[in-house]
This record gives sequence, structure tokens and C-alpha cells, in this order.
Amino acid sequence: MRRIRRAAPILLAALAWTVPLPASGASQAARNSCGTITVAAASDLSNAMKEIAANYEKATGCAVRVSTGSSGNFLSQIENGAPFDVFFSADIAYPKKLETEGLAAPGSTVLYAVGKIVLWVRNDSRLDIAKGLAVLRDPSIQKIAIANPQHAPYGRAAEQALRGAGIYDVVKDRLVLGENIAQAAQFAESGNANAGIVALSLAQSPPLKDEGRYAAIPESLYTRIEQGAVVLRAAPNPQGARAFLDYFKSPEAVALLARYGFVLPENEKK
Repeated sequence: MRRIRRAAPILLAALAWTVPLPASGASQAARNSCGTITVAAASDLSNAMKEIAANYEKATGCAVRVSTGSSGNFLSQIENGAPFDVFFSADIAYPKKLETEGLAAPGSTVLYAVGKIVLWVRNDSRLDIAKGLAVLRDPSIQKIAIANPQHAPYGRAAEQALRGAGIYDVVKDRLVLGENIAQAAQFAESGNANAGIVALSLAQSPPLKDEGRYAAIPESLYTRIEQGAVVLRAAPNPQGARAFLDYFKSPEAVALLARYGFVLPENEKK
């Protein structure tokens, strides 16, 4: 019987934040003119989205409020009436599903990036991650952090990679599941897991960038992680949602996403 140990319960609420603007009369007027844009974003985007939102606020004066979490959980929340304007998913299938269900603006789904997974360990680890996933056979590894495959696209990719490498049955009882990929990364970074299969975007961002090292996982081992965004049909601020989604196509936003390790669709074959 398949057994996967779950991590001890911790606070699982989505992280929500708003980047403040200077309290000038001009800034306040700009805010009032375009309102607040509420964004639901997959947790692998947490660092990149924070920068993009701050840049957008600075450029436009619009207020951007972002919640990060697992794409599957956001899908359920939106299907149950959560009042977001735009949804950035780690799996483009979720925005497409919302369109099919009539819960997203028709034709608004876009592929904004392709994600990758890596094997990550702390700097003090003795594991030779150059060996790839095979190193996880080491009996000294008691816990391996991944996102929950049931609702996190990066978790599904991690499970696929482990199966593709032929070691899933060896390590399945040592897996600890994060509610989302950011929490899985936190387990590995804190030492509560000996290794983690995390998003490249997180491995290239603090604190993982400073406190550990990573090795790429062959993309042939998991389904391509196509990340999609969509404007929600019940968006309180649909005009703001479309404008923010359009901003993701700007050279500034594209360059920032690339810096965080996301592959831009138009650059994949270059």
C-alpha cells in the first residue's frame, strides 16, 4: 500500500501582501484611477511576482495585492467564489478549466512561462547531487521534501521524476509533503528534510540561493510544466487584471522572469 508521510501541520494560509507606494497626492490619485488588482499566484512565482508587482505599482500607481499558494487550492477557491482578478497558475490546465466552466474571461488564458524542477540540498550536506536523483537512494537520507502532488503541479512533476528515475518505490516512505512548492522548499532549507525537489525559480532566489546548491533534473523525466494565467470572469477589476496580465509580456517583466529561471515560451528553441 502506498504510504507517504505528511509533514507536521503548520500555518498553511496563502501569503498575501501589498507593495506600498509613496503617500504622495499624485500616487494616491493614480491608485484611485485604476483601483486595486487582486492576484492569485502559484508559490513558485513568489519572489518574481513580488518584484514584478512592485515595478508595476511604481510605473502605474496601481495597487497590486498578491496571494501565493498552491495552484490546485486556488482553483478550488476560485470555483467557490474567491474574488480574485487574475490567476497565475503553475499548470495552464487550471486556467483552461476555469474558462471551460465559464469562470474566466473567454480567450484570456495565456502561457506566460515554463517551469523547471531541481534537486536542492543545504550547503552543509555531504550528498553528491551531481549524481542526480540516484543519490536519494542513500539510506542516510531520512526525509525528502516535495510539494503535494494532489494539488501542486511542481509536486506532480517531482513524483513523475522520481518514478521516471526508477527510485520512487525506494524513497516513497521518506517523502514529506509541503502544501505548495514554497513550503517544500522551506522544509529543505530549514533542515527538516535532507533534500528537496523544488522549483528552479526558488533555488535561484534567497534564501535557497545563499544556503544551498542544486542540480538540474532531466526534463525528460517529467511533463513540461506549462504555466498559465487567466482573467477571472467575476473579477472586481477586470480592466486592471488585463493590464497587469499584459505587463507580463513587457521586456522588463520577461527579463525578470528569465532571471528567476523561468523559460519564456518564445525562447525555448533559441
